[in-house]
Amino acid sequence: MITIIGSINMDIVTETTIFPKQGETILGNKFTTVPGGKGANQAVAAARLHHPVQMIGRVGADEFGSSLYNNLNNEKINTKFVKETTCKATGIANILLYEGDNRIIVVAGANDEVTIEAVDEAMDAIKNSAIVVLQLEIPQQTVTYIINICHELNIPVLLNPAPSERFEHQWMDKLTYFTPNESECHDLFGDDLEGALMQYPNKLIVTLGDKGARFYDGKQHQFIAGCPSTVVDTTGAGDTFNGAFAFCIAEGYKIGAALQFANAAASLSVEKFGAQGGMPTLADVQFRLNNMK
Repeated sequence: MITIIGSINMDIVTETTIFPKQGETILGNKFTTVPGGKGANQAVAAARLHHPVQMIGRVGADEFGSSLYNNLNNEKINTKFVKETTCKATGIANILLYEGDNRIIVVAGANDEVTIEAVDEAMDAIKNSAIVVLQLEIPQQTVTYIINICHELNIPVLLNPAPSERFEHQWMDKLTYFTPNESECHDLFGDDLEGALMQYPNKLIVTLGDKGARFYDGKQHQFIAGCPSTVVDTTGAGDTFNGAFAFCIAEGYKIGAALQFANAAASLSVEKFGAQGGMPTLADVQFRLNNMK
């Protein structure tokens, strides 16, 4: 079982062909609401690859919350520990989509209610996990608690550090896999990327967008090339990568093969609109990988 503990948001997406300057009002082309949240996205990405997935999270007592809860169920994700809270509204992400790229503002809302107590409610389920996947759109103290518990129980933990400003370096020694993108890695470790990779062999995995990913295997630097794609929307590509990587680790893949698979999954995800819209099935990824040989 893959356990995802994290955010559940409604993505509020505005498409535009003109990026507004400070203080400028423009006309957009399209407005859409689509399921999102880094936690939910990664859960959907893993579930579409046909591995059992359970989600631990919170939604508000509102229309967005009901819609997102139903969406997770439709994706065959175990939602026993996705609870409704009356304290706050469902989290949202305001996404401006411009020329295939995106800028995002997240309002946490009910995601702030993913507390230590919420984790304790699901502890028996967590103990049976092949891997636990975390992001940083839930409270930091909850992330610390989960990392410590999983370290004590010898349960692998994958942390995707987004947003990176909420990362705490004290976590590194207890993580199994850490997956920042290039920008996040620079923010966290400075200019010496190779030095950082060598400090955390087989743990620090830096994603390079369409160029792929890299890590240090203890002896040499490894570059895993990306896959060609026709970009429509990059929203959710990183989440697809992380969900697919978690799937591979749960299935027993070695890191290099897992990254090759995750790169292929991410390349497929950007070819359709929405964070979850292009997330591929296992057959989709295998087809792409076979066509690359």
